Amino acid sequence: MYVITAPTSTIGRDVVADLLDRGVPLRLVVRDAARLAPEVRERVEIVEGTHGDPDVIDRACAGAEAVFWLAPGNPAGADVHSAYVDFTRPACEAFVRHGVKRVVGISALGRGTPLAAHAGPVTASLAMDDLIGATGVPYRAVTCPSFMHNLLHQVGALKEQGMFFLMADPDLKSPMVASRDIAATATRLLLDDTWRGTGEVACLGPEDLTPAEMAETLSDVLGKTIGYRQVPGAALKERLTGFGSSEAMAQAMVDMFDAKNQGIDKAEPRTAESTTSTTFRQWAEEVLKPAIRA
Repeated sequence: MYVITAPTSTIGRDVVADLLDRGVPLRLVVRDAARLAPEVRERVEIVEGTHGDPDVIDRACAGAEAVFWLAPGNPAGADVHSAYVDFTRPACEAFVRHGVKRVVGISALGRGTPLAAHAGPVTASLAMDDLIGATGVPYRAVTCPSFMHNLLHQVGALKEQGMFFLMADPDLKSPMVASRDIAATATRLLLDDTWRGTGEVACLGPEDLTPAEMAETLSDVLGKTIGYRQVPGAALKERLTGFGSSEAMAQAMVDMFDAKNQGIDKAEPRTAESTTSTTFRQWAEEVLKPAIRA
Protein backbone atom coordinates (compact mmCIF):
# COMPACT_ATOMS: atom_id res chain seq x y z
CA MET A 1 0.00 0.00 0.00
CA TYR A 2 1.25 3.46 -0.97
CA VAL A 3 0.02 6.49 0.99
CA ILE A 4 -0.34 9.82 -0.81
CA THR A 5 -0.80 13.02 1.16
CA ALA A 6 -2.14 16.22 -0.45
CA PRO A 7 -3.61 14.21 -3.38
CA THR A 8 -5.60 17.18 -4.69
CA SER A 9 -2.55 19.47 -4.86
CA THR A 10 -0.99 20.17 -8.25
CA ILE A 11 1.90 17.77 -7.62
CA GLY A 12 -0.16 15.27 -5.65
CA ARG A 13 -2.71 14.84 -8.44
CA ASP A 14 0.05 13.93 -10.87
CA VAL A 15 1.61 11.46 -8.43
CA VAL A 16 -1.78 9.77 -7.97
CA ALA A 17 -2.32 9.57 -11.72
CA ASP A 18 1.18 8.21 -12.35
CA LEU A 19 0.80 5.48 -9.72
CA LEU A 20 -2.72 4.50 -10.76
CA ASP A 21 -1.46 4.11 -14.32
CA ARG A 22 0.97 1.54 -12.93
CA GLY A 23 -1.72 -0.32 -10.98
CA VAL A 24 -0.25 0.57 -7.58
CA PRO A 25 -2.64 0.24 -4.59
CA LEU A 26 -3.17 3.70 -3.11
CA ARG A 27 -4.50 5.17 0.12
CA LEU A 28 -5.17 8.90 -0.14
CA VAL A 29 -5.24 11.28 2.83
CA VAL A 30 -7.61 14.10 1.90
CA ARG A 31 -9.59 16.67 3.86
CA ASP A 32 -12.63 16.35 1.58
CA ALA A 33 -13.05 13.21 -0.53
CA ALA A 34 -15.52 15.09 -2.76
CA ARG A 35 -12.57 17.01 -4.20
CA LEU A 36 -11.23 13.82 -5.76
CA ALA A 37 -12.32 12.95 -9.27
CA PRO A 38 -14.94 10.16 -9.29
CA GLU A 39 -12.68 7.91 -11.37
CA VAL A 40 -9.99 8.28 -8.69
CA ARG A 41 -12.31 7.75 -5.70
CA GLU A 42 -13.49 4.39 -7.02
CA ARG A 43 -9.94 3.04 -7.35
CA VAL A 44 -8.36 4.05 -4.02
CA GLU A 45 -8.73 3.80 -0.28
CA ILE A 46 -9.52 7.13 1.37
CA VAL A 47 -8.67 8.47 4.82
CA GLU A 48 -10.47 11.78 5.36
CA GLY A 49 -8.85 14.51 7.41
CA THR A 50 -5.65 16.50 7.56
CA HIS A 51 -2.37 14.59 7.45
CA GLY A 52 -1.14 16.81 10.28
CA ASP A 53 -3.64 15.12 12.63
CA PRO A 54 -1.98 12.30 14.64
CA ASP A 55 -5.00 9.98 14.42
CA VAL A 56 -5.49 10.54 10.70
CA ILE A 57 -1.88 9.94 9.69
CA ASP A 58 -1.63 6.97 12.04
CA ARG A 59 -4.59 5.28 10.32
CA ALA A 60 -3.17 6.14 6.92
CA CYS A 61 0.25 4.61 7.61
CA ALA A 62 -0.99 1.27 8.94
CA GLY A 63 0.37 -1.36 6.57
CA ALA A 64 1.98 1.23 4.28
CA GLU A 65 5.08 0.41 2.30
CA ALA A 66 5.80 3.94 1.09
CA VAL A 67 4.50 7.46 1.75
CA PHE A 68 4.47 10.54 -0.44
CA TRP A 69 4.75 13.53 1.91
CA LEU A 70 3.80 17.11 1.04
CA ALA A 71 3.30 19.65 3.83
CA PRO A 72 0.67 22.18 2.69
CA GLY A 73 2.30 25.22 4.34
CA ASN A 74 -0.79 26.85 5.89
CA PRO A 75 -0.71 30.56 4.86
CA ALA A 76 -2.65 31.53 7.98
CA GLY A 77 -0.31 29.59 10.28
CA ALA A 78 1.47 31.07 13.27
CA ASP A 79 4.89 30.69 11.59
CA VAL A 80 6.71 28.56 9.03
CA HIS A 81 8.20 26.25 11.67
CA SER A 82 4.76 25.21 12.87
CA ALA A 83 3.44 24.99 9.29
CA TYR A 84 6.14 22.55 8.18
CA VAL A 85 8.09 21.03 11.09
CA ASP A 86 5.40 20.80 13.78
CA PHE A 87 2.86 19.72 11.16
CA THR A 88 5.15 16.79 10.26
CA ARG A 89 5.88 15.53 13.80
CA PRO A 90 2.85 13.19 14.05
CA ALA A 91 3.73 11.67 10.68
CA CYS A 92 7.30 10.94 11.81
CA GLU A 93 5.94 9.00 14.78
CA ALA A 94 3.56 7.11 12.48
CA PHE A 95 6.31 6.25 9.98
CA VAL A 96 8.34 4.59 12.75
CA ARG A 97 5.37 2.97 14.50
CA HIS A 98 4.18 1.27 11.34
CA GLY A 99 7.56 0.43 9.83
CA VAL A 100 7.13 2.45 6.66
CA LYS A 101 9.91 1.37 4.27
CA ARG A 102 10.47 4.68 2.49
CA VAL A 103 9.18 8.26 2.43
CA VAL A 104 9.49 10.71 -0.46
CA GLY A 105 8.85 14.37 0.32
CA ILE A 106 8.67 17.65 -1.58
CA SER A 107 11.21 20.21 -0.42
CA ALA A 108 13.42 23.10 -1.54
CA LEU A 109 16.91 23.82 -2.81
CA GLY A 110 19.49 25.55 -0.66
CA ARG A 111 20.92 23.07 1.83
CA GLY A 112 24.40 24.01 2.97
CA THR A 113 24.17 27.66 1.91
CA PRO A 114 24.21 30.64 4.31
CA LEU A 115 21.03 31.87 2.61
CA ALA A 116 19.12 28.82 3.86
CA ALA A 117 19.19 30.10 7.45
CA HIS A 118 16.68 32.90 6.76
CA ALA A 119 14.67 31.83 3.73
CA GLY A 120 11.16 31.34 5.10
CA PRO A 121 9.52 28.19 3.70
CA VAL A 122 12.88 27.00 2.34
CA THR A 123 14.39 27.06 5.84
CA ALA A 124 11.37 25.29 7.28
CA SER A 125 11.30 22.67 4.50
CA LEU A 126 14.94 21.77 5.12
CA ALA A 127 14.24 21.48 8.86
CA MET A 128 11.28 19.24 8.02
CA ASP A 129 13.60 17.03 5.97
CA ASP A 130 15.98 16.77 8.90
CA LEU A 131 13.12 15.79 11.19
CA ILE A 132 11.99 12.98 8.88
CA GLY A 133 15.56 11.84 8.26
CA ALA A 134 16.24 11.63 12.01
CA THR A 135 13.58 8.93 12.38
CA GLY A 136 15.79 6.42 10.56
CA VAL A 137 13.11 5.79 7.94
CA PRO A 138 14.64 5.88 4.43
CA TYR A 139 13.86 9.33 3.06
CA ARG A 140 14.39 11.23 -0.16
CA ALA A 141 13.63 14.94 -0.40
CA VAL A 142 12.75 16.06 -3.93
CA THR A 143 14.25 19.55 -3.88
CA CYS A 144 12.81 22.15 -6.22
CA PRO A 145 13.22 25.75 -7.37
CA SER A 146 10.16 27.89 -8.18
CA PHE A 147 7.27 26.05 -9.83
CA MET A 148 6.06 26.98 -13.30
CA HIS A 149 2.51 26.35 -12.15
CA ASN A 150 2.67 29.32 -9.76
CA LEU A 151 1.98 31.47 -12.83
CA LEU A 152 -1.52 29.97 -12.97
CA HIS A 153 -2.33 32.32 -10.07
CA GLN A 154 -1.75 35.20 -12.50
CA VAL A 155 -4.08 34.11 -15.30
CA GLY A 156 -6.30 37.14 -14.62
CA ALA A 157 -3.42 39.61 -14.83
CA LEU A 158 -2.09 37.99 -17.99
CA LYS A 159 -5.50 38.14 -19.66
CA GLU A 160 -6.57 41.59 -18.54
CA GLN A 161 -3.31 43.51 -18.18
CA GLY A 162 -0.86 41.55 -20.33
CA MET A 163 1.45 41.44 -17.30
CA PHE A 164 2.74 39.15 -14.60
CA PHE A 165 4.20 40.19 -11.27
CA LEU A 166 6.86 38.56 -9.08
CA MET A 167 9.44 39.64 -6.52
CA ALA A 168 12.18 38.22 -8.73
CA ASP A 169 14.91 40.45 -10.16
CA PRO A 170 14.00 40.83 -13.87
CA ASP A 171 17.58 40.00 -14.93
CA LEU A 172 18.17 37.04 -12.59
CA LYS A 173 18.53 33.70 -14.35
CA SER A 174 17.07 30.89 -12.23
CA PRO A 175 15.83 27.35 -12.76
CA MET A 176 12.11 26.60 -12.86
CA VAL A 177 10.39 23.23 -12.84
CA ALA A 178 7.07 21.81 -14.04
CA SER A 179 4.92 20.04 -11.46
CA ARG A 180 4.56 16.97 -13.68
CA ASP A 181 8.34 16.51 -13.68
CA ILE A 182 8.42 16.77 -9.89
CA ALA A 183 5.65 14.18 -9.71
CA ALA A 184 7.49 11.88 -12.12
CA THR A 185 10.61 12.04 -9.96
CA ALA A 186 8.61 11.37 -6.79
CA THR A 187 6.84 8.44 -8.45
CA ARG A 188 10.13 6.91 -9.55
CA LEU A 189 11.53 7.15 -6.03
CA LEU A 190 8.39 5.73 -4.43
CA LEU A 191 8.52 2.68 -6.68
CA ASP A 192 12.27 2.11 -6.28
CA ASP A 193 12.86 -0.18 -3.30
CA THR A 194 16.66 -0.25 -3.67
CA TRP A 195 17.65 3.05 -2.04
CA ARG A 196 18.44 3.46 1.66
CA GLY A 197 19.26 6.23 4.13
CA THR A 198 18.47 9.89 3.60
CA GLY A 199 19.26 12.16 0.71
CA GLU A 200 18.10 14.77 -1.78
CA VAL A 201 17.15 14.55 -5.44
CA ALA A 202 17.04 17.90 -7.24
CA CYS A 203 14.58 18.81 -10.01
CA LEU A 204 15.94 21.88 -11.82
CA GLY A 205 14.02 22.04 -15.08
CA PRO A 206 15.92 22.11 -18.40
CA GLU A 207 16.91 25.81 -18.44
CA ASP A 208 17.60 28.88 -16.36
CA LEU A 209 15.45 31.87 -17.30
CA THR A 210 15.06 35.49 -16.25
CA PRO A 211 11.56 36.91 -15.79
CA ALA A 212 12.28 39.10 -18.81
CA GLU A 213 12.97 35.98 -20.90
CA MET A 214 9.81 34.38 -19.53
CA ALA A 215 7.85 37.43 -20.70
CA GLU A 216 9.35 37.07 -24.19
CA THR A 217 8.35 33.41 -24.34
CA LEU A 218 4.83 34.16 -23.09
CA SER A 219 4.45 36.92 -25.67
CA ASP A 220 5.30 34.45 -28.41
CA VAL A 221 3.10 31.64 -27.06
CA LEU A 222 0.08 33.83 -26.32
CA GLY A 223 0.36 35.95 -29.44
CA LYS A 224 0.36 39.27 -27.59
CA THR A 225 2.87 41.41 -25.74
CA ILE A 226 3.38 40.27 -22.17
CA GLY A 227 5.27 42.45 -19.71
CA TYR A 228 6.90 41.76 -16.36
CA ARG A 229 6.98 43.98 -13.29
CA GLN A 230 9.03 43.33 -10.16
CA VAL A 231 7.02 43.68 -6.95
CA PRO A 232 8.76 45.12 -3.84
CA GLY A 233 8.78 42.89 -0.79
CA ALA A 234 6.59 45.27 1.20
CA ALA A 235 3.94 45.22 -1.54
CA LEU A 236 3.99 41.41 -1.72
CA LYS A 237 3.59 41.17 2.05
CA GLU A 238 0.64 43.59 2.00
CA ARG A 239 -0.98 41.59 -0.81
CA LEU A 240 -0.52 38.28 1.00
CA THR A 241 -1.93 39.54 4.29
CA GLY A 242 -4.84 41.01 2.34
CA PHE A 243 -5.59 37.49 1.08
CA GLY A 244 -5.57 36.09 4.62
CA SER A 245 -1.95 35.17 5.29
CA SER A 246 -0.69 35.75 8.80
CA GLU A 247 1.92 38.45 9.29
CA ALA A 248 4.57 35.82 10.02
CA MET A 249 3.79 33.66 7.00
CA ALA A 250 3.67 36.66 4.66
CA GLN A 251 7.07 37.83 5.93
CA ALA A 252 8.39 34.30 5.46
CA MET A 253 7.40 34.42 1.78
CA VAL A 254 9.22 37.74 1.38
CA ASP A 255 12.29 36.21 3.05
CA MET A 256 12.16 33.27 0.65
CA PHE A 257 12.04 35.48 -2.44
CA ASP A 258 14.84 37.64 -1.04
CA ALA A 259 16.94 34.46 -0.79
CA LYS A 260 15.99 33.48 -4.34
CA ASN A 261 17.08 36.91 -5.59
CA GLN A 262 20.42 36.29 -3.89
CA GLY A 263 20.83 33.01 -5.74
CA ILE A 264 19.71 30.25 -3.38
CA ASP A 265 18.16 28.29 -6.27
CA LYS A 266 21.49 28.40 -8.11
CA ALA A 267 23.44 26.65 -5.36
CA GLU A 268 22.67 23.16 -6.72
CA PRO A 269 24.94 22.23 -9.64
CA ARG A 270 23.01 21.24 -12.74
CA THR A 271 23.60 17.63 -13.79
CA ALA A 272 22.01 15.29 -16.30
CA GLU A 273 20.17 13.61 -13.42
CA SER A 274 18.80 16.85 -11.96
CA THR A 275 17.71 18.32 -15.30
CA THR A 276 14.05 17.54 -15.99
CA SER A 277 12.45 17.59 -19.42
CA THR A 278 9.59 20.12 -19.58
CA THR A 279 10.68 23.52 -20.92
CA PHE A 280 8.96 26.72 -19.92
CA ARG A 281 7.74 27.17 -23.50
CA GLN A 282 6.26 23.67 -23.56
CA TRP A 283 4.53 24.24 -20.22
CA ALA A 284 3.17 27.59 -21.39
CA GLU A 285 1.78 26.01 -24.57
CA GLU A 286 0.25 22.97 -22.90
CA VAL A 287 -0.91 24.33 -19.51
CA LEU A 288 -0.94 28.12 -19.25
CA LYS A 289 -2.31 28.96 -22.70
CA PRO A 290 -5.39 26.70 -22.31
CA ALA A 291 -6.00 28.14 -18.82
CA ILE A 292 -5.93 31.69 -20.17
CA ARG A 293 -8.28 30.82 -23.03
CA ALA A 294 -10.74 28.93 -20.80
